[in-house]
Amino acid sequence: MTEPGATLLARVAATVGPAHVRTAPEDLAPHLLDWRGRYRGNARALVLPATTDEVCAVVSICRELRVPIVPQGGNTSLCGAATPSDDGRAVVLSLARMQRVRACDVANATLTIEAGAPLAAAQAAAASHGMLFPLSLASEGSCTVGGVLSTNAGGTAVLRYGNARELVLGIEAVLPDGQLFAGLRSLRKDNTGYDLKQLFIGAEGTLGVITAAALKLFPAPRSRTTAFAAVPDVAAAVRLLAMLREALADRLVGFELMSAFATALARKHHPQLPHPLPGHPWYVLVQADDAAPDGALDERVEAALARAAESDVVLDAAVARSRTQAEALWALRESISDGQRREGPNIKHDISLPVSSIPRYLEDAEAALARALPGVRFVVFGHLGDGNLHYNLSGPEGAAAQDFMRNEDVANRIVYDLVAAAGGSISAEHGIGQLKRAELRRYKSRAEIELMARVKSAIDPDGIMNPGKVL
Repeated sequence: MTEPGATLLARVAATVGPAHVRTAPEDLAPHLLDWRGRYRGNARALVLPATTDEVCAVVSICRELRVPIVPQGGNTSLCGAATPSDDGRAVVLSLARMQRVRACDVANATLTIEAGAPLAAAQAAAASHGMLFPLSLASEGSCTVGGVLSTNAGGTAVLRYGNARELVLGIEAVLPDGQLFAGLRSLRKDNTGYDLKQLFIGAEGTLGVITAAALKLFPAPRSRTTAFAAVPDVAAAVRLLAMLREALADRLVGFELMSAFATALARKHHPQLPHPLPGHPWYVLVQADDAAPDGALDERVEAALARAAESDVVLDAAVARSRTQAEALWALRESISDGQRREGPNIKHDISLPVSSIPRYLEDAEAALARALPGVRFVVFGHLGDGNLHYNLSGPEGAAAQDFMRNEDVANRIVYDLVAAAGGSISAEHGIGQLKRAELRRYKSRAEIELMARVKSAIDPDGIMNPGKVL
C-alpha cells in the first residue's frame, strides 16, 4: 500500500516537476527557521511552483489529502508567521520561482507583479519606467511582494503613502480549495460589492496564497532632501513633525525617531556608520521628496528646521549634501535592529499609538519597566510620523540572556496594557504570526475575534492554510 506522504509527493512532483519538490534536510533547513531564530519547525517538503496554475494544483492536492500549507516568501517574518509547526505535517509552499513582472502601465500608474518577486524588484521595475513604488523596508532586498502584502507591511514612507493595504488595487490569490480568486484588476474605482482583496492583505497566509498583485505607482521624485535633527525630547519631536507637515505638506515622506542609545547600538556593531550630531538624547531622520521640478526642496527643509531651532524644538540639524550622505544616515536608522540583535536576546514590541499620546506613553512605560526590570536598556525607534514605535528592551549589560528573557511576559503585560489604555495597537506592521496569538485574544474584543474566526472557517473550513498563525 502506498504511504499517504509518498502519494502527496508523487502527485505534487508530477505537477511542478521533481526538481521543485525538495525533501533533503539541507534544502529544507533555511525554510524551517524564522529570521529571529525564535521558531524552528519541520515540514514534509519544500514545494516551488512556477505558475499560478501550479499553485492551484498543489493547493488542491493538499486540500484533498488534508495536508497543511505554509506559504513562504522571503522568510523575513518577525513573528514566526512563515515557519511551520514542528509536527512535520506541512508543506512549505515557496513562491521563489514566481517573480515575473506581468505589466507596467505608466498611463494607469500601475505595476502588476508576481508575489515571489523581492520588494526591491518591484521598486526597480517601477523606476525603470520613471515611476515610484514607495513601499520601503530594511529587508526590501529579501522580503517579497506576497510577504509584504500578507503582513500589510509598513516601512519608512507610510506617512506619505500608507501601508501596503493602501498601495494595492488588485489581488490574485489561490483559495484553500484550489480555486483562483481572480481579482487582479488595476482599477481605482470598482464599487461592485465587498472589497474581497482586503481579506488577503494582512491575513498572513491563513486565507489563501497571494500569487500576484496590481500595485499603485507614483511619479518618481525629482528631488529628495534628507535631514538629521537632534531634539531635546519626544514631545519636541512631535512638535517638529507638525511644523514640517505645515511647511512641506505631502512632500514629507519619512519622519523617523531614534533614541541616542538605539543609534549607539547600531554604531557599536557597525563601526563604519556615521555619528552625526553627538551628545543629544533623541534624533529625528527626515525625508522629503518632490516630483515637481525646481521645488527648492532643500531650502524649504532648511527654513523649517531653522524655525524649529528658533523655538528650541530642534537643538541641532544637518542636511545631507549628497546621495552618499543620505544613504549613510538611512543606514544608521536601518542598522538599529541588527545592532540590537547582535547585542543579545531582546524583547521586541511593534506598537502603534496616536502620535499625540506617544510622549506620555514613553514616560509611563519607562517608569513602570524600570521598576519591574532594574537595569533594563530601552532601544526605542520607529516611524513617529505614523505613530509606529519599535519599543524594544535589552537586558542589563553583562546580564545572562536567559535570565533576562524570563521577564518577557512581565514586560509584555506592562507595554501592552499601557498601549491598550492609550487606544493603541499591539501590532503596527509586523503582524501576529505565532508570537502574538495569545496577546491578540487578550486585547481584541470578543466580537472581533469571533468575526475573524468565522471568516477563517468560511474560507478555510479544513484549516489547512498556515495553521497556528493569527488565530
